[in-house]
Amino acid sequence: MEQAGSLGTHGSTGRGAPDTRTAAARVPAQSRMPERRRERDVAAGTSTAGAAARGEHTHSEVPLPSPPVRPPAENRPSRTETARPVVQRASVRGQILAALRTALVQGDLAPGEVYSAPVLGERFGVSATPVREAMQQLALEGAVEVVPNRGFRVVRRGTRELAELAEIRALIEVPVMLRLARTVTAARWAELRPLAEATVRAASTGCRATYAECDRSFHRAVLGLAGNDQLVQIAEDLHRRAQWPLVGGPVSRGRADLVADAAEHTALLEALIVQDLPVVQSLVREHFAGA
Repeated sequence: MEQAGSLGTHGSTGRGAPDTRTAAARVPAQSRMPERRRERDVAAGTSTAGAAARGEHTHSEVPLPSPPVRPPAENRPSRTETARPVVQRASVRGQILAALRTALVQGDLAPGEVYSAPVLGERFGVSATPVREAMQQLALEGAVEVVPNRGFRVVRRGTRELAELAEIRALIEVPVMLRLARTVTAARWAELRPLAEATVRAASTGCRATYAECDRSFHRAVLGLAGNDQLVQIAEDLHRRAQWPLVGGPVSRGRADLVADAAEHTALLEALIVQDLPVVQSLVREHFAGA
């Protein structure tokens, strides 16, 4: 009997000894799981509510996309700073293109000669890049041709090509001018007098480049009255090509030729004002033939 009591004292579950464990200790572990899960859910809910109150993201929310990170205002380039290099480059290229066109008309770029972009860049005081881009534009227009690893060769032109250009210009512009002569008012034609007079002044200087620009401006204004931009663009391209010098000399038309050509502008304008269609047709054809 004493032995049995001794075992009960050391925690055995003897039949005669009472069970001194608490009620919670006697509950199996599996039966206590729901209660612990509820405690965790309550704690999690409290934490979620606290996070939501603080503006933090919780798993029950749909996350919002983060705004893009932008550098400080003082470190961001302004729109002017961003666009300036493009504008400057386009401006330089346009100036070089205009200078090369003037050199072509003046005969400074001799037909048949090869010119490299670096050499021309040194001549104009710029890098080779804008010169090369301008030369590529002239190649599209037919003024020069690309010579691999060397540069650009100025195209040789003869009298036959000039006659072909004059014929094409007459086919395009004569019908348009005759139609305009019937529809445009005398007052509207009179507004073009300053352009015709500008060609006369330019011709008197003997500068082929100056006269070439004034000549194109007058014809562009006349054809512009038709309201067809494509027509104006094509006609001006043909006109520009007709102004390039021929093989056989840097200058094929002297001051006297330029003055006579400019006089045809004023005569043509007067015929358009009075709607003298036969004179208009005759003057335009003669004008192109002498271009």
